[in-house]
Amino acid sequence: MIALLQRVSHASVVVDGETTGAISAGLMVLVCAERGDTESEADALLSKLLSYRVFSDDAGKMNLSITDTQGGLLLVPQFTLAANTNSGTRPSFTPAAPPEIARHLFDYFVLQAKHKHSRVETGRFGADMKVSLTNDGPVTFWLETKKQADD
Repeated sequence: MIALLQRVSHASVVVDGETTGAISAGLMVLVCAERGDTESEADALLSKLLSYRVFSDDAGKMNLSITDTQGGLLLVPQFTLAANTNSGTRPSFTPAAPPEIARHLFDYFVLQAKHKHSRVETGRFGADMKVSLTNDGPVTFWLETKKQADD
């Protein structure tokens, strides 16, 4: 699974004129499931995301996680993160998980996030979303989990 996280001062998602999720200071995270991903990869990605140190401490160093700050967490499904852009001028989305699996893994990811973090908002899977954010820093990181090869 893939997560593109951005530290934000605020972020929101609007679908058909309705705000489906909004946060103040925290992380806006685009989340993508790839072919072969399972709940195990979702768990690993969430664990890394919640403990990833992207917020400044009193000394100005990035030593605090979203868990430490208790900031908002806006999770947005984004299958285009899995695009293969290695050839041609049009991306291929074959690396992305099929929609029914991707929806299950996104919903699972959100549910687990809500069990582990107090402030979770979301976009809407499969919708035409309008995402607005103010990137704080800017600070943007790519996190990825890969399925472990069988020994």
